[in-house]
Amino acid sequence: MKEVARQQVIDTNDEGLRRYTHDHLKVFVKFTSDNCEICEQLAPPFARFADDALFETILFLRLASEENPVARKLMQQRVAPFFVSYCQGRVLECDTLTTEAEVYDMLQRLRELLPQSN
Repeated sequence: MKEVARQQVIDTNDEGLRRYTHDHLKVFVKFTSDNCEICEQLAPPFARFADDALFETILFLRLASEENPVARKLMQQRVAPFFVSYCQGRVLECDTLTTEAEVYDMLQRLRELLPQSN
C-alpha cells in the first residue's frame, strides 16, 4: 500500500501569506491572537481538517495577528480566531468563527468552488 503524505498547517507571516496565496489555488488561513481561548479550542479541529483527504487541495496557513501588520489590518475591528479563504489569490470569505462546524462549513464552500478560467 502506498503511503499518502499528510498535509500540515503552515505557520507563516505577512510575506508568506502573499506568496502562498499567489502560488496555491486554494488557501485557508486562521489568524490567531495571544491568550485567545477559542483559538486554542479550534486548534485541534483545524489541524484535523488540514490532514483530511477531503481538503487535500487546500493549503492551510496560520498567522499570529499581533506579529503581522497586514494580518492585523485585515482583521481591523474583528477578533480572533479570524478565518479567510482564498481562491486564485483573491479573498472569498472572511469572518470570525467560533465553532468547529462554522470552520468546516467555510472549508466546504472553498473546496466545492470551481476556479475561474481566464
